[in-house]
Amino acid sequence: MSSIKKKTDVILIGAGVMSATLGSLLKELAPEWEIKVFEKLSNAGEESSNEWNNAGTGHAALCELNYTSEKSDGSIDISKAIKINEQFQLSRQFWSYLVNSNLIRNPQDFIMPIPHMSLVQGEKNVSFLKKRFEALSNNPLFQGMEFSEDPEKLKEWIPLIMDGRTANEPIAATKIDSGTDVNFGALTRMLFDHLKDKNVEINYNHSVKNIKRTTDGSWEVKVHDMDSGKIEYHTAKFVFIGGGGGSLPLLQKTGIPESKHVGGFPVSGLFMVCNKPEVVAQHHAKVYGKAKVGAPPMSVPHLDSRYIDNKKTLLFGPFAGFSPKFLKTGSNFDLIGSVNLNNILTMLAAGVKEMALTKYLIQQVLLSHEKRMEELREFIPNAKSEDWDIVVAGQRVQVIKDTETGGKGTLQFGTEVITATDGSIAALLGASPGASTAVHVMLEVIEKCFPQQMKEWESKIKEMIPSYGMSLMKNPELFQQIHTSTAHALGLNGKEPVFS
Repeated sequence: MSSIKKKTDVILIGAGVMSATLGSLLKELAPEWEIKVFEKLSNAGEESSNEWNNAGTGHAALCELNYTSEKSDGSIDISKAIKINEQFQLSRQFWSYLVNSNLIRNPQDFIMPIPHMSLVQGEKNVSFLKKRFEALSNNPLFQGMEFSEDPEKLKEWIPLIMDGRTANEPIAATKIDSGTDVNFGALTRMLFDHLKDKNVEINYNHSVKNIKRTTDGSWEVKVHDMDSGKIEYHTAKFVFIGGGGGSLPLLQKTGIPESKHVGGFPVSGLFMVCNKPEVVAQHHAKVYGKAKVGAPPMSVPHLDSRYIDNKKTLLFGPFAGFSPKFLKTGSNFDLIGSVNLNNILTMLAAGVKEMALTKYLIQQVLLSHEKRMEELREFIPNAKSEDWDIVVAGQRVQVIKDTETGGKGTLQFGTEVITATDGSIAALLGASPGASTAVHVMLEVIEKCFPQQMKEWESKIKEMIPSYGMSLMKNPELFQQIHTSTAHALGLNGKEPVFS
């Protein structure tokens, strides 16, 4: 087993949407830099970014009720929804730049227009949705949102959901037509094809075994070529760890102080899929409900029209579950292996705090197909068991860390970047809204890790992302202009496609 030693400028670990986005941004900002990618699997976008590993996708805070909370005085806090929507607009701008520059083609292969809706039942929830609608519809980012509690109107919007509904309790929905369905698996593969054309070296079936500092401050990455069995050593001035759930163990290997007192809590998921054309044809929207009391934010039930493999399908979920693996293709020892002297107290504190969540996940694992169908029938009263199959979703690893507000062992439900003080290495941890905000998250990595280049790069960033550094909410004319131009570039103005 001979070993190979090579030098490069940038190493990206993991061929998911985050590495694809960072690589694409850096290739525009510093075309002369040499970039290498190492991916354990045989193709790009096979883990968390894969279209079958995500039940929803296209998070723009248009319909997700957990991004708008009710304050103690009864008013609605929409700050998180604004933040996520603005971040999604950055992604739209960068994708449009790539399309307009002919760097990627056929945007309809990864993004489609689809109405985004929120649906609630019960007097209290209807009152909350109405207040939420009033708070959002006054905001330029959420223009065009409609609200209705009229069952006849709702039959027009969501016939499949309203058909056979007998409950007399109040029901209401909001609808906004400017939503999208994003296939992040397809987008990831397109971006890696583009990077390959730009001479980025992409190594599949290459598993990263270790990362350590060299005497000159670079990082040496030990890689196992799974095809030849050889061990390779690659050094780079900058390393990005974007390995989904597999990022945490690699971050721990770096030994940087920022990697201490951080743990991961793996959550597995299932969703139900309907491929029966006559059922699929009756629904055209992403419809988000409200999470049950005590359920975590990632378990908000939703019924989504999705475009996958050139056909429209219906997905319902997610049903959460517990697995000790950090990746779908991971090991049952991942969770135990991630616990060490630096984070054991953090992990134990989280274990005590999150007993209710653990109990909820175990209950979810034990659900029978019929029990899942009962949950689906709360959305589609006439759903038939034989029309729906189960798909195992990707693994999510929620970040556990000590925070000022939550104290020791606090479970985080967002996307988090951990960076070394000198910016030479960065790792992406966490889950949703993840992929939808990839451009924002990777710009944050660039700002933190390449501060000395930012002055030189800023004009190029603004060329790619015109609203960079500005609040779209405070510049409604700019938002309108950007929304129109990105919709045009990405082909979001057309009618619903007809697949043969």
